[in-house]
Amino acid sequence: MHTLINPPGIATAASYSHGVLVEGDVRWLAIAGQVGRDLHGIPDGIEAQAEIAWRNIDSVLRGAGMTMADLVEITVFLIRREDNAGFDAMRSKWLAGAKPASTKLYVAGLADPRMLCEVRAIAAKAV
Repeated sequence: MHTLINPPGIATAASYSHGVLVEGDVRWLAIAGQVGRDLHGIPDGIEAQAEIAWRNIDSVLRGAGMTMADLVEITVFLIRREDNAGFDAMRSKWLAGAKPASTKLYVAGLADPRMLCEVRAIAAKAV
């Protein structure tokens, strides 16, 4: 259902695709930005927060009858560059080889000053 588009004239990326083509009758799911907050609050540390953000995305996907393999685009917002490695470790764990089109931005802040990351996503699945 998804065709990864990685033209030979563009430098390859290990963890994402430059484009993801979806054709045919498709269900689309837009997932609002998910942060490192759950029913217990906001933990300290990028790994703990990223784990929650990805778990939340997984829950929304499953609620729509989808999985991480159905993600076609993600946008990541990080507050601190030094959190890149910790965040990417959680990303790799949860995406488990899926390579959606991806953008990462470093921003000055999120909705709560304790939040270190946010991930928004778009998924698509054939009907």
